[in-house]
Amino acid sequence: MAHKRIHPLLLAASSLLALSLLLAVFPTAVLDAALRGVSIWWEVLFPALFPFFVLSELLLGFGIVHFFGTLLDPLMRPLFRIPGIGGFVVTMGFVSGYPVGARLTAQLWEQKLIGRAEGERLVAFTTSSDPIFLIGAVSVGFFHNAALAPLLAAAHYGSAMAIGLLMRFHDRKAPMTASKVEAQPPGRTRAGRALHAMHAARLADGRTLGRLIEDAIGSALRLMMVVGGLVVFFSVLMEVLTHAGILRVLVLLLQELLGAMQLPEQLSGAIVNGLFEVTLGAKAAAEGGGLVHQAAAAAAVLSWGGLSVHAQVASLLGRTPLRYRPFVLARTVHCVLAVLLVYTLWWWMGPAG
Repeated sequence: MAHKRIHPLLLAASSLLALSLLLAVFPTAVLDAALRGVSIWWEVLFPALFPFFVLSELLLGFGIVHFFGTLLDPLMRPLFRIPGIGGFVVTMGFVSGYPVGARLTAQLWEQKLIGRAEGERLVAFTTSSDPIFLIGAVSVGFFHNAALAPLLAAAHYGSAMAIGLLMRFHDRKAPMTASKVEAQPPGRTRAGRALHAMHAARLADGRTLGRLIEDAIGSALRLMMVVGGLVVFFSVLMEVLTHAGILRVLVLLLQELLGAMQLPEQLSGAIVNGLFEVTLGAKAAAEGGGLVHQAAAAAAVLSWGGLSVHAQVASLLGRTPLRYRPFVLARTVHCVLAVLLVYTLWWWMGPAG
């Protein structure tokens, strides 16, 4: 037993030692990478995510989440085996992008509104790209082809919903959280019950408006610091791995594999970069290899999310009993389904020419 435990510790210690040595060998590159990471966090992620984090705290405090949860309960339970309150997480996750879905799921678990299995199902398919990034940055900015946006959106969000349907079979023996609707007085319409649930949640919260805003901003700022730290870390990690030639080796190995599969070797850069960071992977996908294959690579990168996003999600789930393994399995399946959808829908939705 002791022998089994020592291997992960040795691996982690060796990796950290090697990374520390690389940081010392390439100090200028490390500083530049860290500054780029800070720039991405401050100029892109902070203005994009901070308002959603604050808004989600306020919506929970005012009970609006409970309102929509009561309304959506008859839809979410039979389809996805999660309480109706998960419908709010689905909407916010798709609109605002990763890692908002994981943040909201963790909040619902902390308030005992969902169980562990339900939370794992929920975070598995609500961790997605936001439409602004998919359309503005990827389709228009990287590919310079707005006509590609409908195809990427259909493949990305369609496969996410498919993951949601598949995840209903995850941990099937786990009990479902009881619906709050049955506990309310009979004779009311569903809208009336939703309003009653919102009012009850607001009373149970009990915080004044000023205290609620203060708590929301404080919580959002703490989370943004974690997100920023992870972005800077992975920016530095990719830089030192590039200077050390490790990423180049991975690219060459992937080129051989893609060549054997009769796929463009140029896509190897997108796959390697996308493994670590979604923006770099999507940008590399637009650089060559045939448009249909490039679109498939971009869809895979968007669905995987990059290890930077995975680390953000893992840090959010680390405060709960929700496990990371179902999430990473779902992301892998999401990649495969998104690629298959791109090739399937290309004849219908692919850009002309």
